[in-house]
Amino acid sequence: MDKPKREAILDLSKYVNERIRVKFTGGREVTGVLKGFDQLLNLVLDDVQEIFQTESEQTTRTLGLVVLRGPTITLLSPVDGHEEIANPFLAQE
Repeated sequence: MDKPKREAILDLSKYVNERIRVKFTGGREVTGVLKGFDQLLNLVLDDVQEIFQTESEQTTRTLGLVVLRGPTITLLSPVDGHEEIANPFLAQE
């Protein structure tokens, strides 16, 4: 029997070639330009900057082109502004 095709909860296609911010489990945070993604929320980002807090200041480190594993992502947001989305887990009326 065929399993029903899983649909992605988030539509990231509108953020392709836009700068986004990603936070991971463990506290790491990066920003970069979204180049690609899949249903598991694995991301390909270019021009990536890792942001971390030292004792007295915020510091960045350039990483370039990276692949981010979806299961480690806890927060994903556009760098410029924000947008409210409908809750995909609410029952349809």
